[in-house]
Amino acid sequence: MPELAPPDAAVDGRRLFGGECTFVLGAADLAQVPDSTLPEIAFAGRSNVGKSSLVNALTGRKTLARTSVTPGRTQQLNFFDIGSRLMLADLPGYGYARAPKKEVDAWTRLVKAYLMGRPQLRRVCVLIDSRHGLKANDREVMKDLDDAAVNYQLILTKADKVKPGPLAKTLEAVKKEAATHPAAYPEIVVTSSAKGTGVADLQAALSQLALPPG
Repeated sequence: MPELAPPDAAVDGRRLFGGECTFVLGAADLAQVPDSTLPEIAFAGRSNVGKSSLVNALTGRKTLARTSVTPGRTQQLNFFDIGSRLMLADLPGYGYARAPKKEVDAWTRLVKAYLMGRPQLRRVCVLIDSRHGLKANDREVMKDLDDAAVNYQLILTKADKVKPGPLAKTLEAVKKEAATHPAAYPEIVVTSSAKGTGVADLQAALSQLALPPG
């Protein structure tokens, strides 16, 4: 059974993500990654899966993280300080992108190096497009995280674009596959940044990884 968040987690989640949220910097290489002691949550996924949109939905800001319909728009590791209690990292998308292959390969290497070598990284949210389910490059990232013993949670995005029946089938398939991965968190959150679906649940879950209110 998934581990349930305590009853006050929803309140803390709303307060945390509804408070001060600031863009720290965009890192084009590991040397630029901020030297921080805050617990860190990373958002990873295929190009155009909705990472930046979800960061904006979580924080209630429309433009905190830059979004685009063009795959591969996010080309850096973008860091956001959430109330001096939590750091969010919005990562470049993996897989298809409208950018030169050399650049895409460089982003992929940067993301992998970050994910495998960040000691304060508490969880990676691996975003999966509800319309497509798990793809080969998602499975590759999941295996890398398993091998490195980096905790991750699968998040279904764009749920508003899928009818309830197919969405339920995709969720069941993703749950079944996630259960075979040792580093995968057991609870999968279904979200829609456009409709707000699942946002409060994810806020509550991630707030449990943040520093306590001070």
